[in-house]
Amino acid sequence: MRVLTRRLARDNWRFSTPVFEIDEAGVGRAVYVAQGPERAYSLVAFAHDLPPEKRSDRVIADAWDATFTLFDGIPSEADLDRLSRNVPLQEAGRISETELSLSRANRSVRLWAHVVEALADGRQPDLEQIQMVGYLMRTTAVYGSGKFGAADRENLANRAETEGPFQAEMLSVFLTRAFVRDLVEHMARAKGGSKAVRMSPDIARRLGIGNSTGLGMAPFLINHPVLLNNWIMAREEAIARVRAVETATKEEVSVFRSVFDRSQLSVDQWHSEHPIQERKLSALKSDLGAIADFLRHDELTGRRPWNRLVEWSETVLSEEGQELLLSLILEPYSDLVDGLSGCMADSSPHLYEIDGAMPLADVQQAIRDSFGWALDLDWGAREACARVWYVSEEKLEPRLGERFDEPVAEYEQPLAPARDAAAAHSAMADWDTAATTAEFLLRHPEHRHTIRRAQISRKAPYSEIRDNTIGASVLPIDMLRAKLSFFGATHFDPRSDRWVRICMYSGAPYPEDLSPENADFWVYPEVPV
Repeated sequence: MRVLTRRLARDNWRFSTPVFEIDEAGVGRAVYVAQGPERAYSLVAFAHDLPPEKRSDRVIADAWDATFTLFDGIPSEADLDRLSRNVPLQEAGRISETELSLSRANRSVRLWAHVVEALADGRQPDLEQIQMVGYLMRTTAVYGSGKFGAADRENLANRAETEGPFQAEMLSVFLTRAFVRDLVEHMARAKGGSKAVRMSPDIARRLGIGNSTGLGMAPFLINHPVLLNNWIMAREEAIARVRAVETATKEEVSVFRSVFDRSQLSVDQWHSEHPIQERKLSALKSDLGAIADFLRHDELTGRRPWNRLVEWSETVLSEEGQELLLSLILEPYSDLVDGLSGCMADSSPHLYEIDGAMPLADVQQAIRDSFGWALDLDWGAREACARVWYVSEEKLEPRLGERFDEPVAEYEQPLAPARDAAAAHSAMADWDTAATTAEFLLRHPEHRHTIRRAQISRKAPYSEIRDNTIGASVLPIDMLRAKLSFFGATHFDPRSDRWVRICMYSGAPYPEDLSPENADFWVYPEVPV
């Protein structure tokens, strides 16, 4: 998200709303145009009057409060008519290669009603309620990369503004947030007439777009090993660069202390009712106290201050605190780390080609490097293979079932790379290590996917999740949080260890206010003066 807002501000993108045809019942269509140096993109939004009994965040829902597509260019009337027949249907409709994403959203019913009522009555909404929920609408899917007829990833990979991962989808959400604000103010005017007021800019900035994310995101990480590697590698390289800084300037230390203070506000505003997350939040708040105490006694002067701070954190803080601190030390060094965002796309299709000439000795070593921890597990033990990934026929969503308690094993998806790596390594045990990969796969084609992953890992060392994805103790929420954190999500609120609600763009400027001065640090709440 911050990669996107920095680019939009730096390249002086211009925004307009040429269409806003919404009636008093909140039904109609709107178009939000983002005009860049070379081309334009348009969010085409459809607002609906959704009966309460039809409101659902499930993938199998067939109606929503709002539906969207990101159009490549500026749509004509004919385009809008075509999209009006398809976008509101989502999966049941079809879009074309001129559309880059397909999405939908539902209202946070109580907060929406409160905001409309307050604004219609000439009042500002209650700030405590705004902070507690954080969004007026939450997306239940933002599809891209060829789904349902949308443009393939290859169509966008060579454009400067969309070569990075998920930039089209992030632009869609950024513009959706503006539409949601405008729609709630429109509904307030329809209800209150001349008495209605607009939302104050301060309150509006606090509102983001919510998202409900479930188990489908975990298989994505397993199935995109090079993309995962590139994300982790970029972050690890950024951290290494900052830890290697010999001395910090007063300005750099000041930026760090500022974002640390602001991050404390963010943590204070973060609430969860899930026991695991409550414990992590409690530990994080304790960590913040420890960091504050450290900073009272250390001016971050001297040699390699950031490395010293990180080494201290590894002996004192929880994982939550360590990860927060590692993110914060990057903030003063945009010149060192921002350029790494250009390395995060998966632009290496050749890595997926199996090298049949590779000696088995090299394949075995690659498996040991990525899955050495898994080779000694007893894969016959119930706890090692307790879970099964499958797709629910009823809900059309990924599920994680109990192998020994439910009849789901025959529907298992290939999402256990550690188990498969151990099986392939075992199958090679009696082979001559000088034999080629091609010779082995002619006899054992069932191990093709594992061999591919092993060969990928030689060029992409962070491509594999170092955990048993079918073990009794697996926590999918950790995988969901990892991916969503790279998106730039905030306010993680797990509802179980298998799905989470988040907020996107909370604190960000709206399109008409975006500038180089406010395009980056909006993710941290402002400290009251």
